[in-house]
Amino acid sequence: MTQKDQLLKKISEKSVTIGIVGLGYVGLPLGLEFAEKNIRVIGFDIDEKKIPVLLSGGTYIKHLPAERINSAVNSGYFTATTDFSRLPEADAILIAVPTPLNEHREPDMKYIISTVDMIKQYLRLGQLVTLESTTYPGTTRELMLPQLEKAPIHQKISNKKFKVGEDFFLAFSPEREDPNNPNFKTSTIPKVVGGLTNNCLETASAIYDLVIEKTVPVSSPEVAEATKLLENIYRSVNIALVNELKMVFHRMNIDVWEVIKAASTKPFGFHPFYPGPGLGGHCIPIDPFYLTWKAREYEVNTKFIELAGEINTLQPYYVVTRTMEILNLQGKSLNGSKVLILGAAYKKNIDDMRESPSLKLIEILRSKGAEVDYNDPYVPKLPPSRKYNYDMNSVELSKDNLSKYDLVLLSTDHDDYDYQFLIQNSKLVIDTRNAFIKQGIHSEKLFDA
Repeated sequence: MTQKDQLLKKISEKSVTIGIVGLGYVGLPLGLEFAEKNIRVIGFDIDEKKIPVLLSGGTYIKHLPAERINSAVNSGYFTATTDFSRLPEADAILIAVPTPLNEHREPDMKYIISTVDMIKQYLRLGQLVTLESTTYPGTTRELMLPQLEKAPIHQKISNKKFKVGEDFFLAFSPEREDPNNPNFKTSTIPKVVGGLTNNCLETASAIYDLVIEKTVPVSSPEVAEATKLLENIYRSVNIALVNELKMVFHRMNIDVWEVIKAASTKPFGFHPFYPGPGLGGHCIPIDPFYLTWKAREYEVNTKFIELAGEINTLQPYYVVTRTMEILNLQGKSLNGSKVLILGAAYKKNIDDMRESPSLKLIEILRSKGAEVDYNDPYVPKLPPSRKYNYDMNSVELSKDNLSKYDLVLLSTDHDDYDYQFLIQNSKLVIDTRNAFIKQGIHSEKLFDA
C-alpha cells in the first residue's frame, strides 16, 4: 500500500491525527473543528503561556468560549504542547503562523522558516504538511519544498529519493477566518486547496473534507496563494476608494455615508464598502504588499495596489487632521488637549488588536502633544505588539471621566457602547464609523472624520 493510500485509509476511518502549528485566531478554531468531529488534535505553539490555559479548558480569544475548549480537552480529542518532538504523532501538520511585514514593508518569513525547520527535523514518511498562513505566490514550492526534501528521514530511505507526492505531501490552503462573524464559522467557509502534486491535492482535500462543508481544489499552490491575496487586495482597493471619496465628499459638504446607502439600493454591479480610521487586522493592511514584493521579481510595478495601500495608510493621519480642525473651531489646540479613544480592537465586538488603526492614532496624537487614553470593553490593557508597547489600561466610561476629556474619538464601533450616554456626557465626539448616526443620534457636539 502506498503512503497516499495509507493516509487516505486513516482519513476515511477518522483514525488520523491532526497537528496544528500556531494556536492563534486561525489555528485554534481549526483545531477545535477537528476535535469536535472526534478527530485527535495536537496543537503546537511556542508561547508557553497559552498551553496551561488551553489544557485547563480556558480561552485567550474572547469570541472562542472557554466551554468549547473545555469540552474539546475533556473529550480527549484535543491537547496542546510546546514539545515539537511530538510532531511525528501527527499524520497531517497544518501551519497557521504569523506572516507580518518588516520595517521596509517586505514579507517577514521568519515564522514560516522556523516552523519548516522544526518540521524538517521530525518529518516522517506519509505525513501531509499544509501551510495556511497568507503569503506570496511561490512560498510553498520555493521556500518550503526544498527544505522538507532535505529532512533527515531522506537519509533513511535506501536507494530512493525522498519525494513529494509519494513519501510526503505538501499543500497550501489559505485561512479565511473572520473573527466573531455571526454568519460564518470555520467549517462553513469554503476552503481553497492547492497541492504540489495530484496526490498532495487529494490527501489535503480529504483532510479538510472531514470538517469543512466545501473544499475548492485548484491546480497548484500558487493559485491558492494568489487566491487569498486577490480576496484581500479586492477589499483593500475598494476600502481605499471609499476612504478617498470620504475626503473628497467632505470638502464638497456631501455625506459619504448617505451616498453609500443610496448606491447600495442598486441590485447589481455595486457592493458597499465603508470608510474608517484606517485598516486593521492581520490580512488587509499586509497581504497586498506580499504581492507587490513578489511582483518586483518579475519586473512588474503594482501601482494600483500600492496606491490603495498608501491611501489606507494615510487614514489615521487624516483623522488626526480632522481632530485638529474640530478642536480649532472650539478655540483649542490639539497640543495639551485630553483625548479619549473609544475602541482598541481593529473591528467591533472582538479583542483582536492586530494592526489596529487605534494604535497608530495614539502614536500620532501623542506626537502632536495630546494626552491620550482609551477605552475598550474587550481590551482591558494594551498588550505589547511588534511595533507598539503602550503601558495603558482601559478607562471607565463614567460621567466624571468623560467630562475630563476635550474630545472623544470613536475608532471602533463596539455594540457594547451606550452611544446616547456618550454623546450626553462628552464635550466633543468625533465618529469615524458613523455609529452615532446609525443609532439615530444627532448633536452639535458630533462630528465625522
